[in-house]
Amino acid sequence: MEELANKNSFRSYMYFWSGQLFSLFGSMVVYFVIIWWVTEETQSPVFLSIGSFFFIICQVIFMPIAGVLADRLNRKVIIVVADSLQAVATLILLVLFQMNLANVWIVIIFISLRSIFQAFHLPAVNSIIPAMVPKEHLSRINGINFLFTGVVQIIAPLTGATLMILFPINTILWVDVITFLIALIPLLLIKIPSVENNEEKGEKKSFVREFKLGIKTIKVIPGLVTIIFLSMLLNFLIRPFDTLMPYYINVFHGGSATHLAIVLVFFQGGMICGALLTSVKKTWNNKMKVIFVCIFILMTGYGIIALAPPGGYIVIGIGGVAMGLTLPIINALYQTFIQTVVPADMMGRITSIDNSLSMSISPIATLLSGPFAEMFGVGNLFLYCAILGMIVTILIWNFTSIKTVDYDNKSELEMITDSINSIKY
Repeated sequence: MEELANKNSFRSYMYFWSGQLFSLFGSMVVYFVIIWWVTEETQSPVFLSIGSFFFIICQVIFMPIAGVLADRLNRKVIIVVADSLQAVATLILLVLFQMNLANVWIVIIFISLRSIFQAFHLPAVNSIIPAMVPKEHLSRINGINFLFTGVVQIIAPLTGATLMILFPINTILWVDVITFLIALIPLLLIKIPSVENNEEKGEKKSFVREFKLGIKTIKVIPGLVTIIFLSMLLNFLIRPFDTLMPYYINVFHGGSATHLAIVLVFFQGGMICGALLTSVKKTWNNKMKVIFVCIFILMTGYGIIALAPPGGYIVIGIGGVAMGLTLPIINALYQTFIQTVVPADMMGRITSIDNSLSMSISPIATLLSGPFAEMFGVGNLFLYCAILGMIVTILIWNFTSIKTVDYDNKSELEMITDSINSIKY
């Protein structure tokens, strides 16, 4: 595979990444405030499920399209346009709040639009990493990325909760617009290298053909289909946690936005510890085994949260630490796999197809979360999902060939490269 990254591109990527952290901070503050507003306005898990459903389904639909475009068009332009449209959508929403015209359904439409813009933003951002970061730094950069993302995700909920005490929601929404402008400055100044498409120059490009090529590439990479299948199942089981946590804190535990923010601090604190570990540790032996052990610990933390007594925020925090600790390790090792074996000119479509397949079952889980929570109770629903997650993880490890996958083996990497090249030409 062509090596595009060098010291200059690495430096440019770090400038770009710094700006994106500001943008992430603004988005997280606004997301926290919006979700809590919906929780207080409706006091219903069903509306939270509906909002999450539209957020996920938009990404599932648009991300495969965005992935192919990220491999065909200027990635810098895609990022600028997607971020700009998200800022414009936020401006429109804050005007509606200012005029007292906003309601729950308008907010859900806003959430859906943000999801579409992020669906185009994410593949473009992911695809430039191996093009700008040298291979020897990929694993540690992924870890550092999760580290600082965790720091931002600790600060953002606390900031959002504080701002809700001091200001109306239409004022808080300006945070997203301001941080977008900050992130735009380094993005406009740096150069993002273009990736040469190795297809025959005389051959007419076909969107469908390029998408199918991405699917074929996923199939020839050992273990990738199994991991995506596991990811789909785990996303299905964790979706109630992502969707109903504000309701769980507010209604079941009688907590406020501050209590939710504190619980999220525990979760993100665990993520920071996990990210620190991945950024400091240079090499990981038995990477696949590490991933599966971490998934089991993740589900254990999920179960601890489910068993917390009313008002037991410390118990919830302990479970959150266990979940947060493992996520950066799982994701950093998995992303390193992808960035190691996938050619640079296919990175956009592979990551988008991977994300879309992993998330494809989530809309169903999101819609079911609200009714199931009312049927079984939120705590019981969390517990059932955690137990099923442990069982699925054990079964896949013991009854598939995933335990034999080793992307550090040079001969195996060469075989994967040959297999990918054979389907490309």
